Amino acid sequence: MKRQTIEVDEATAATLKAKAAERGVSVPELVADLVAMDDEPLSLDADRIAELDRRWKSVESGRATVSHNDVVRWLRTWGTPAFRRWHDR
Repeated sequence: MKRQTIEVDEATAATLKAKAAERGVSVPELVADLVAMDDEPLSLDADRIAELDRRWKSVESGRATVSHNDVVRWLRTWGTPAFRRWHDR
């Protein structure tokens, strides 16, 4: 098999190594598994579909939503001293 090198930043490399170690596989095996998962159809059971429908109807009825920018700002606090639970922010 011909191998290629793919460059990633240090944080991504560290995360890939940690996740591979957690699963007991190599980084190339982990990446191959992730790529294979992308080709698999997403399977949702009826309960999950019903819950998604319920949530969408709630949004359509005018229930308040959260802006993308607010969510992004909150996600960027994960793993930092500034992190607060969503309802505590």
